[in-house]
Parts: sequence; C-alpha cells; structure tokens
Amino acid sequence: MRVFIATKNSGKIREFREMLGGDRFQWDDLTQHPGLEAPEETGRTFRDNACLKASFYARALDEWAVADDSGLEVDALGCRPGVHSARWAEMHGEGRGDVDNNRLLLKQIAEVPDERRTARFVCVLALADPSGKIILTARDIIEGRMIHAARGDNGFGYDPLFLVDELGKTTAELQSGEKHRISHRGRALRRLQRLIELISEAKS
Repeated sequence: MRVFIATKNSGKIREFREMLGGDRFQWDDLTQHPGLEAPEETGRTFRDNACLKASFYARALDEWAVADDSGLEVDALGCRPGVHSARWAEMHGEGRGDVDNNRLLLKQIAEVPDERRTARFVCVLALADPSGKIILTARDIIEGRMIHAARGDNGFGYDPLFLVDELGKTTAELQSGEKHRISHRGRALRRLQRLIELISEAKS
C-alpha cells in the first residue's frame, strides 16, 4: 500500500517513517514533489487543517494521504500559538523558522512564573483515500511546561523548550524511541497505524 505523507518537514517525515515502518507500506512525501503547490491552511483547528491537507494531496496525487497538523498550546498565551505554531515568529514580524519561533515565545512568556508556564503539544492526523474522502482522524496530546532556555538537540520546533516533568527532560533531550513512546505524534500515529493496517489487510 502506497501512502503519501503530506509534509516537507524533515523532522516529521523521519518520525512518520520510523514509527509506521517501511515493511508494509511504500512512502512518498513532499520532498519528492517540489513543484506541488501547497494548500492554504485556513482551518481554525488542528483537525480542520489536517483534513484539508490530507484531502488536497490525496486528490492531487490520486493516492492515500496522511496529514499532520500539530503545534504547541501555551496556557499563559491563551493556548497560542496553536495552529500558528510553525509561523508564529513570521506572523509577528520576528523572523522565520524554529530558532525565531522559540526566541519570540521565550520573550512573550519571560515574566510568567514557572507554575503558570504549563503547555501541551497537540497532534491531529487525518487519513484520506485517493478520492480525498477523510477516512479517519486521530488526536492526542502530551502535557508539559515551558522552560527558560533551550535544552537538547534531538528534536525540532519547540522541543528544546518543552519539559516533560515526570521525565525531567525536554522532548529534545529524549532519544527517538523514548520520544515516540510518549509524544503527541507518537500516540496519534499508533492509533492511525492500527487503522491503516486494517485497511491494507482488507485490500490485499
């Protein structure tokens, strides 16, 4: 079964391939389609955007597509940046990319005491069939809090600032296997994997 991963984020592509495996599925992703124009992410929720992307790419490529929309919700910022996590600095004229996103976020919560720096990573996955019909969505979260300076270099995005209290580590300090076990994306992907396997078995 061939499945398209609707992202060009190298970190997400790596996590998808590591967790879902390549023994039963053939993977395709946006790095192999540089000329394919991306849809505008106009959704107000993670689920809206995940469905929008999965449906768009499934129809464009006439194959199964799985899309992720995920981000960080910081309670002290009213659950922002949320769906704007990847573009947070750009939206505020403060640069672009992970380093600038992290720098801006730290500035915005600089005066927030530790007990109020609670946050969560949210991931919603959507699976679409080649016609663009959404077959499944899966959502999961991981709770934590934002620290004052980056720690670790194994992750991407806001991982270096996100502390998982029970582990005493940021998600950027975790090895891949440990991160996949507890992360919002890992949990959502395991749910998705079970359904994809059922669909694949039904088609064979």
